[in-house]
Amino acid sequence: MENKFDFSQSSDASFMQSIDRFGWVIYENVLEPRFIDEINDSLEEAYEKRRQIQVNNGIHINMEGTLHHLLEKDNFGSRFLEKMYFDEEMKAFLGGNYILNSFGGVMNSKNTKPYVQNIHRDVRSFWEKEKMMIQMMVILDDFTLANGATYMLSGSHKTEEKPDEEKFYQLADRAVAKRGSIILFDSNLWHAAGKNTTEGNRRVLTLGFTRPYFKQQMDYPRSLGYEYGESLSDHLRQVIGYKSRIPESLYEFYQPVEKRMYQPGQG
Repeated sequence: MENKFDFSQSSDASFMQSIDRFGWVIYENVLEPRFIDEINDSLEEAYEKRRQIQVNNGIHINMEGTLHHLLEKDNFGSRFLEKMYFDEEMKAFLGGNYILNSFGGVMNSKNTKPYVQNIHRDVRSFWEKEKMMIQMMVILDDFTLANGATYMLSGSHKTEEKPDEEKFYQLADRAVAKRGSIILFDSNLWHAAGKNTTEGNRRVLTLGFTRPYFKQQMDYPRSLGYEYGESLSDHLRQVIGYKSRIPESLYEFYQPVEKRMYQPGQG
């Protein structure tokens, strides 16, 4: 595949060329096996917590295996973001600083049909030229044709109209990738998770990143706490959104530059 690279050979130039042409890029050999195991070990408990809320609120249909907002104080989330995977590539794509829009995951298992198996793109508005959002898939189990490797319609990030189902499945490529790979793709790209026909699970993290002035799907700084944010590195404060908050009072608004909720350099 022309849009598949080894992580050690990644470069801004090859990334920008490939994502412009195909809309998505695979990088293999990114995560260390021990870190993958740690992430996988934590997903079952995280899923049970979220699944119970889905059921209690009556929105559990077609939500099987989906986990939303995995960034918490005491799990792997902040350490994953601290590793700054593809920081330069995402800055090049988005034209500067970025923040986390969402941090979720999917456990795709046999005989389930979560909404992610529908043909979709991960942003509701279509931007033909302006780049506002980029997605990241972190492959936690080998993606194979049998276990539901994602369908990716190469080049469709330049098309506003949703493709019809027959055309999509006829033309779409499959994101076959090794465990430990990371896939970056333009949020305008039409894609769909495949069906898992095996007895094993097919796990993946799904993250979205935007320009800083976009609303996050969850207010991560408020969820984690402003005091917690003081203990984070400058990179994490940027990516989690601590530098692009909205003041809730005149007191928070009238502050010297260094203490403002919305910091310089956020667009």
